[in-house]
Amino acid sequence: MAGNNKKSLYAVAAVLFLGGLGWLIASGLDEGAVYFLNVREALAMKPEQLKQARLFGTVAEQGIVPAPGGLGVSFTLIDKDDAQKTMQVVYTGAVPDTFKAGVEVIVEGGVAPGGDSFAANSLMTKCPSKYQKENRKDSRG
Repeated sequence: MAGNNKKSLYAVAAVLFLGGLGWLIASGLDEGAVYFLNVREALAMKPEQLKQARLFGTVAEQGIVPAPGGLGVSFTLIDKDDAQKTMQVVYTGAVPDTFKAGVEVIVEGGVAPGGDSFAANSLMTKCPSKYQKENRKDSRG
């Protein structure tokens, strides 16, 4: 009789442990998951789905506006494959030295309240190490 109670207790403990472990894994994956999209894909999604996303595109030649009196920049992001698809991005923070019109960038953030622009909290330009390798090749040759 006492053996059956112990088995039941172990079974309940195992179910609770596995349930808690499953919940931790599921919640961790959900919080860490970020969409990585190009502009065309982001425009096709509902704003509610873009609370946290990474966008990839090219900075438009015109419309780069530094933030007045502080760090940041506002610019238009162009889809890599379809130049007709654009999205306005507002970034607050230090702007990388390599940021300029025509460069490929990755921004991370979400759709701003009102849904008229993408509020970025991270701005990355194309990997500068690739440029350094090219420079080294040129300096040797």
